[in-house]
Amino acid sequence: MSSYAEGMGVATGIAFDRAENLYVGDRSGTIFKIARDRQIFVFATIEPSVSAYHLAFGPKGDLFVSGPTQSSFDAVYKVDPHGAVSVFYRGLGRPQGLAFDRDGHLYVAASLGGKRGMVKITPEGAASLAIAGPGLVGLAFAPGRSAVLASTNAVHHLGWDVAGQPLLDPA
Repeated sequence: MSSYAEGMGVATGIAFDRAENLYVGDRSGTIFKIARDRQIFVFATIEPSVSAYHLAFGPKGDLFVSGPTQSSFDAVYKVDPHGAVSVFYRGLGRPQGLAFDRDGHLYVAASLGGKRGMVKITPEGAASLAIAGPGLVGLAFAPGRSAVLASTNAVHHLGWDVAGQPLLDPA
């Protein structure tokens, strides 16, 4: 093992874009961009998190960021490729892991209306509880139509009729 980059505060969430740049969330509110040549840039700044940031790229190349605070009305942020930050959705309790499906819906491990689970947010910003479950903190779509869900004490496999966003463009 070797160091990839250093000096970014309390690094938590990470994600690669399609150009192989690495993005790292620092709990203090900075999102760093590490170019392929390992140069580090401040890409964007958002509200500090009490625990960690979670990052995922959407189908159009925007970076989506969740970071739980002490509020029950937290946001998922959308950062465009130039680093401009906007609120994509506000109204979640402790939003954490996130992933996109093939149709561009964002799934977030969070509470919605007092119920914990996986929240589905459409590209237009309509939210609904897709999977109920206490203690869910993360998810990743698996090959086929399934997902892997992380809870506070286990990792679970779920057969599901939802396909995840492809990691790479089809060649």
